[in-house]
Amino acid sequence: MFGRRGTTQGRAEQGGQIPAPVMPQAEPAPVAAAAPSPAPAAPEPVQKAAPPPPPAPEPAPAKEKNNEYYQTKAQIFNALVEAIDLSQLGRLDADEARDEIRDVINDIISLKNLVMSISEQEDLLEDICNDVLGYGPLEPLLARDDIADIMVNGAHTVYIETLGKTNITNIKFRDNAQLMNICQRIVSQVGRRVDDSSPICDARLPDGSRVNVIAPPLSIDGPALTIRKFKKDKLTLDQLVRFGAITPEGAAVLQIIGRSRCNVLISGGTGSGKTTLLNCLTAYIESDERIITCEDSAELQLQQPHVVRLETRPPNIEGEGQITMTDLVKNCLRMRPERIIVGEVRGSEAFDLLQAMNTGHDGSMGTLHANTPREALSRLESMITMGGFSLPSRTLREMICSSIDVIVQASRLRDGSRRITHITEVLGMEGDVIITQDLFLYEMMGEDANDKIIGRHRSTGIGRPKFWDKARYYGEEARLAQALDDAAVAD
Repeated sequence: MFGRRGTTQGRAEQGGQIPAPVMPQAEPAPVAAAAPSPAPAAPEPVQKAAPPPPPAPEPAPAKEKNNEYYQTKAQIFNALVEAIDLSQLGRLDADEARDEIRDVINDIISLKNLVMSISEQEDLLEDICNDVLGYGPLEPLLARDDIADIMVNGAHTVYIETLGKTNITNIKFRDNAQLMNICQRIVSQVGRRVDDSSPICDARLPDGSRVNVIAPPLSIDGPALTIRKFKKDKLTLDQLVRFGAITPEGAAVLQIIGRSRCNVLISGGTGSGKTTLLNCLTAYIESDERIITCEDSAELQLQQPHVVRLETRPPNIEGEGQITMTDLVKNCLRMRPERIIVGEVRGSEAFDLLQAMNTGHDGSMGTLHANTPREALSRLESMITMGGFSLPSRTLREMICSSIDVIVQASRLRDGSRRITHITEVLGMEGDVIITQDLFLYEMMGEDANDKIIGRHRSTGIGRPKFWDKARYYGEEARLAQALDDAAVAD
């Protein structure tokens, strides 16, 4: 792409360099948007539901950033490092620093008599600014609010998830060294590191997005970086109703569950929206309650004023200093919590969480990976057993029954949509079996012409759930009865 213009155009470029920085900065963004573009076109003819596969070939525009591009970029970058005072740059805010870098790069291009078009120059300016101040080629993706996941499989393969579907993009890194450098920049912000001696790392971005890095030699084809992005505007239950994830009546029942200090377990598969749903439920906690959150990587976004956020810590290079989720949950009990919220239950901390729920910390919540409410209860029992607690199976199940009030099941359907498929109560024991009853269920009824699943939420007709007394204690029984009645009529 570089060096293809004539010399007259190269001389004419002297007059075009000053306006270059104010050229539309959106140019880099369409590079990332190439994959999702077919989505709006799909509804036109029914046959166009099949074209989603074609976007895969579109990343071919790799010609735009060939070796010549990277050589030119490296040449300008090296000159930039020599020309700019990085310590002074660090004192500027992001916009001022970006403008300063652009001015210096324009001068360098002019002095070196580099021949390039306005669009090439703008791409190069944006790339270098992103490398110096941000996360390099990932910046256009991080700026988009419609992306749920960014999956980097080595330097030359980047996938994104939008609207529940995964698409490849034409975003590429120069090489694995550049990708590794960006991974290290991300994890260092939260005091962690990733290298040969510590190749696996969980971290987070400043906006709370969850990051996982696994580096060579464990990742054979180069560093693998996965970012679970959080929307800038936090979702609410009202928005979930508009998206069809739950009915208004079901949302009202969830609100009452949150307000009535029911102990809630949110179950679901990967990417089903468990953390989003947990954030929605915590919005109905009273503002005067003391809440303590325990997470592997802090990502919950609670709005209450009295919140203490705790985060686990990995071992250091000598293998010491690790703080596990179990340690955090145990310590919670000494911090006078009114509610304990565990980002994800995945090990022996399940036992301590159940004990906390049983000892005056009503309204505690957590998430775990499971495909159905009954499977969630089985997994809970398995995690406690694997933690080394040699308790009889019946004793564990009795503890689970006396601790968990409600299980909310979230699912991502095969068309990419997310639905709350069960609101299920834990009733008690019958023999050695835990008894549950469903309050709301989601039924799939078919597909439309665009392969979108058609379904409905329905009430099971339970008029007086087990947590009725808790709802009455908090003055919510009238709303609960109304929501259940309305759901039965709608059914």
